[in-house]
Amino acid sequence: MLNDFKAFAMRGNVVDLAVGVIIGAAFGAIVNSLVGDIVMPIIGAITGGLDFSNYFIALSKDVTATNLADAKKQGAVLAWGSFLTLSLNFLIVAAALFLVIRAMNKLKEQEAPPSTPKLTIDQQLLTEIRDALKK
Repeated sequence: MLNDFKAFAMRGNVVDLAVGVIIGAAFGAIVNSLVGDIVMPIIGAITGGLDFSNYFIALSKDVTATNLADAKKQGAVLAWGSFLTLSLNFLIVAAALFLVIRAMNKLKEQEAPPSTPKLTIDQQLLTEIRDALKK
């Protein structure tokens, strides 16, 4: 059983998947930092620090609080501001991720010039036969 597990764990697909997950988590941290530390402060400066996260509609007459955390303790609320904030954050993260991936793809295109694949022996022979027939 130990040998079966070892064979499973050392398969190329499993190792590649593990590396992909780890790299993805690290890349996610970079994108979150880009959005949280660079993009959001700029947007906050432009909008004057506008924050929708405390906007809500009370669904119960018992709710008298003015902030979302206290209102949730008092009764049912429709936290539309929190949903709007998370939706905007998602759009900003998606846009930042798009720009980073696009820049990486452009760098990759510049670094890797297209190389001509080496012909197999069969292809070399066929090429020689073709050239001989042309003569």
